[in-house]
Amino acid sequence: MRWLRYLNQWRGPAKEALEQVSIVAKFLCLIHVTDRYIISSTHVQGPSMLPTLNLTGDVILAEHLSHRFGKIGLGDIVLVRSPTDPTRMVTKRILGLEGHRLSFSADPLVGDRSVSVVVPKGHVWIQGDNLYASTDSRNFGPVPYALIEGKALLRVWPPRCFGSLR
Repeated sequence: MRWLRYLNQWRGPAKEALEQVSIVAKFLCLIHVTDRYIISSTHVQGPSMLPTLNLTGDVILAEHLSHRFGKIGLGDIVLVRSPTDPTRMVTKRILGLEGHRLSFSADPLVGDRSVSVVVPKGHVWIQGDNLYASTDSRNFGPVPYALIEGKALLRVWPPRCFGSLR
């Protein structure tokens, strides 16, 4: 009997603690869903998107809805799961949609030999803005639409470069 009275005195505080934990868990779930499926910030760096993005790195906001509804177009900067290393994300510009015929220089450092490609159904052609320092569709071919993770909206860091990416 004494044991039951002891447990009863903790009923109120335990219930309140459980309610607080529930609120925190719901908030963390909301943050996760927002970051994964709606909008997120991403740090991008490297030479492949020079001069659009800085070599030393930029923080961009990327939205994750457009590609799910087929609202990706030519010239959009997208975050793509790397076809050669699925643990990496790459940031590139869409230069071709399914059905488009593209011609590109096979190796811009060596010569002018041109290659033509038709982008197959369900794929996009991505390239970095810096042709001389980008591993992109010229190397691994058209990318399945399913590998697109988001569309870059704007640069938020560094502050002097804040603004839309186009």
